Amino acid sequence: MRKYVLGLIIFIPLLTFAQQPEKKLQVSPDIHFRMFWMNTSYSKDFKDDYALGTSLNLGTKVNYAKHWEFRVGYRVFANLWSSDLTAPDPVSGGGNRYEVGLFDLLDQEDRFFSKLENLSLKYSKAHWEISAGRMAIDEDWINAQDGRLSPTGIEGAKAWYATGNKWKFSAWGIGTMSVRGTSEWLSVGESIGVFPLGRNPNGEASLYAGNTESDWIGIAEVAKEWDGLSLHLSNTLVQNISHTAWAQAEKKWKNEQSGITWLWGLQAGFQSGIGDGGNADPIFQYKNPTDRNWAFSTRFGYSKSVWNFNLNYTKTGGKGIWLSPREWGKDAWYTFIPRERNEGFSSLDALTALAEYTFPNIKLKAFAHLGFHWLPPLNAPAENKYNMPSYRQINVGMKYSPKSISKLDFQLLIMNKGQLGSQSLKPSQAYNKVGMIHVNGIVNWRWN
Repeated sequence: MRKYVLGLIIFIPLLTFAQQPEKKLQVSPDIHFRMFWMNTSYSKDFKDDYALGTSLNLGTKVNYAKHWEFRVGYRVFANLWSSDLTAPDPVSGGGNRYEVGLFDLLDQEDRFFSKLENLSLKYSKAHWEISAGRMAIDEDWINAQDGRLSPTGIEGAKAWYATGNKWKFSAWGIGTMSVRGTSEWLSVGESIGVFPLGRNPNGEASLYAGNTESDWIGIAEVAKEWDGLSLHLSNTLVQNISHTAWAQAEKKWKNEQSGITWLWGLQAGFQSGIGDGGNADPIFQYKNPTDRNWAFSTRFGYSKSVWNFNLNYTKTGGKGIWLSPREWGKDAWYTFIPRERNEGFSSLDALTALAEYTFPNIKLKAFAHLGFHWLPPLNAPAENKYNMPSYRQINVGMKYSPKSISKLDFQLLIMNKGQLGSQSLKPSQAYNKVGMIHVNGIVNWRWN
């Protein structure tokens, strides 16, 4: 990581040698406190679990001469109260999936741990910017997915350039990952396999954890905005594993008389395996190098005043399985609903809807998600990596920010997943997957 920051320190002065900006130093705190309650309960004889965790990021931001910014942040974590998250479910034999992710997945017995979360340097001008170090990321297939005590982060470098006619070009180079729910910074290959592995095409337990070889990730992006129209293109190259091309276009129409805004969005993607798929030995392979997968997603939306609705559909197919490490964030397609992902399948049909209501004069937003996800057969491990049945998901929740304390917010999420169809499920096909009620209660306080 030091090489990125050192390179930036050496490189930027060459670009600004002839400039003599006003010397001005500004130091401000960058603090984030989070308290997180999570519990999962089942209607059958599976093991119920609960956990109360907290984290505190203590950091600072230093701005110098308008163009320079330095950030540093150190986060500490604590398991304040929980059930025995390391004990297997007595019926299925499976391990806890949700609550254990609040803490250190690399050492599940550790109740207190910490890590250096941010350490970055940035130089910015009106139309371009370059930064390096440990920092946040929010891209199509690598993003924070901030649904735990800390977000996923990366160590590397980023640069972007914007033209006068609203074209924006961006590039990322990533060498190390900080997976949410872990205490360490890992290489790209090491970060794949921290979360549950699923099964290989032969139906046996996957063995790619600790055996995946990949040194870096490169991301290139192009974005453009017109009047009511936006275009976004990205290429994500994971060395020795996969290449994912992604495109998104959205168009908005607003009726000034009625106050209604309509939205139509389209997404399309193509993914191929490259190199050794993570390992030359198929037994330890993460992705088959011969995979060729495609995805299509669309959204139709409506918003007016305090209401926001959208209806979404996604279909995937091709040869092999679409894979994007769950350690790296949420799916990019429109049908994503928090607390479940749909990568890991040879084909997918998903239909979801969202309704949001913002209460007037109160910083309170309530929402409801409904989704139907049709997946490949359970008896086809080459098509259904995680042995997941087709399912229906309902999320309801709210977010509230008191006007008197602007940097404080409260969040509530209640999720229920049920099986689609009447197929008899084995305990391992139900536990952690369907027939559950899952609750999240979150308190955030930020000072930055």
